Amino acid sequence: MVENRGADGSSPDSLDAVTEMVAEFGVGKRQLREALAILTERRQTVESLVRASALPRRTVESLLRAADRDLDSNADGALIRADRAAAYRDRFAIGQLRRSQVTDPLETQLAAHRALIAQIDADITAAPAARDAMDHVAATAETVVRRALWLNATFDLAGSRLLCIGDHDLSSLAVSALIPELAMTVLDVDEQLLEFIEDRAARRGYGIQCWYADFRFGIPGIAAESADVVLTDPPYTPEGVQLFLGRGVQGLRDRTHGRLVMAYGFSPLHPALGLKVQRAVQDLDLVAEAILPAFNRYHGAQAVGSASDLYLLRPTARTFQILGKKLASVAVNIYTRGGQSLEGGPGPLDPAVAAAVIRIATGAEDGKPSLVAGTGWPTVPEGTATSGLASLFGSGVPVPAGRERPLRIAVNLAGDPGPWLLRVLLAVNADRLAVLVPNNHPDLASQEPQRALTLLAAPKYSLRLRRSTPAPQYAVVEATAVTSGPAARTVAHDLLCRAHGKVGNVWREALIRHHAERLGGPLTRNEARSLVAGTATEPAWLDARLIDLPRHAIRTLLSEAEASAEALA
Repeated sequence: MVENRGADGSSPDSLDAVTEMVAEFGVGKRQLREALAILTERRQTVESLVRASALPRRTVESLLRAADRDLDSNADGALIRADRAAAYRDRFAIGQLRRSQVTDPLETQLAAHRALIAQIDADITAAPAARDAMDHVAATAETVVRRALWLNATFDLAGSRLLCIGDHDLSSLAVSALIPELAMTVLDVDEQLLEFIEDRAARRGYGIQCWYADFRFGIPGIAAESADVVLTDPPYTPEGVQLFLGRGVQGLRDRTHGRLVMAYGFSPLHPALGLKVQRAVQDLDLVAEAILPAFNRYHGAQAVGSASDLYLLRPTARTFQILGKKLASVAVNIYTRGGQSLEGGPGPLDPAVAAAVIRIATGAEDGKPSLVAGTGWPTVPEGTATSGLASLFGSGVPVPAGRERPLRIAVNLAGDPGPWLLRVLLAVNADRLAVLVPNNHPDLASQEPQRALTLLAAPKYSLRLRRSTPAPQYAVVEATAVTSGPAARTVAHDLLCRAHGKVGNVWREALIRHHAERLGGPLTRNEARSLVAGTATEPAWLDARLIDLPRHAIRTLLSEAEASAEALA
């Protein structure tokens, strides 16, 4: 920031102060000249000027302070006064700036798709709220459509599949509207967002498949090696960028011609952070074929100018050779804000808290659990097995521990952002299970989500939700296996207990068992398979694992499974 004083100590003209500030930016001052050009044409708030110029908020605020006495400011923003505008245009050669401006190659196409921009803008407004702790910042509707137009102009996408590694920007809806013959897969940890996208896609006849995925623990098998192009707007940390790109590479089926398209931006005030991220990209042996500056604009992210660049990346042969090693030890804390930021995290459990969770899991003061899962356990009882969450979500309870009877398991989910609790209830088949979660966990926040979780798990587990236990900041979900009674003999029970199996196969075998037990006669595999296919509203679910379905899809599928069993009667 320049000091607004003349050589004699008097306050100089604002134009001179602005000139001095702009000069400090050397060859990079064009962006500031563009910001000044905008201020001579129309009134701007700080936020709109940041987004229009792609300058960091700090720089924009400094520029406005320098020009303060030449501004006409009110509640709607600031504009360079009419009697001063000509002086600014002359001083900063605005005419030359406009004449030398490169024409946006997508401008004509954007103008022809105003209806789609309006539709995406309405979708962004109606979509689930952004989650700050997951670095969600909504792109503008125009940006989302520009991405779709750019993809269509860059690749031959007819008959191909695009994989979105996260899609808070709703790019899948814009691309599907523009290229209906393109197959689409969306992976995201936000289950409300997945439900929203699936609902919009169904209304409009788009072919979008939505699967739950927390990229820290992997991607669903049904999405692995499935796509020709990957699109992602990851958390803007080196760890987050490398993780999202790594999962994107796992999703590519075309190792020779496949591409990854990434949105990433950094503040020009902090180029070292940009370098760290670019090194993380290079560590995956990805080639940057193009970087389109300030391609994406956002409602927020003002520290990076409400803008990011668009990267076109291509894997090399070595990318696939080193990928497993690069993704072997993924950090949970990958975001820039919140409890799972690089500086956040719940840390180790207090020994008294850990002991209380184990007591609940075993039902005894000095009981020994078969398994403790998750990180942060201060000590592990002798003879007790351990498991990470990635292993638990990926394949369930490790085989040696899973053979123990009764099977009693304690899981630490103190850092659960929301969806992990249900995944543990799906992944773990135990006689007794105690899961430690934050006391403000979304599934426990009020009676409605508590009831929904209890009903969803009811065919498999009887739940006791213990709030403020064993300390005010925690809650424990105590689950007892349902082994008898009507619920244990349902098709839903089999699906919930075999959440890592292929849904279509588990459903078919459950129908055969159900028919034999309740009706006493045989049901052939072909008959059962036909009944399943005729009942499921979404055929793609049958090829997936239950644990990879979004929550709303799990509810629907379990209901359909029970309806198929009733149809047998």
